[in-house]
Amino acid sequence: MSKENNHISSYKDHLLVLALLITLTVITVAITSIELNAFNTAAAMLIASCKAAIVLLYFMHLRFDQKIFLIMAFLVIALLVVVIGITFIDYLYR
Repeated sequence: MSKENNHISSYKDHLLVLALLITLTVITVAITSIELNAFNTAAAMLIASCKAAIVLLYFMHLRFDQKIFLIMAFLVIALLVVVIGITFIDYLYR
């Protein structure tokens, strides 16, 4: 039998991730008061993507699992970005 390697996160790691997520949320709310015109949405989406990556890495344990799971999750996200990009390109040329 193969020895299963379990990862147990410490409370310190969870509190650090919580503080980081709260900080990014505060930055997202604060950025709405700054006039960036078309870049407001882009900045908010960039921050939301960072928060999603943190959740994927720590709470879904992709950081501590085998690298194939991280690669597969990245490929799915890349496919989603490509499909949405193609949809926007199609919308622009109608």
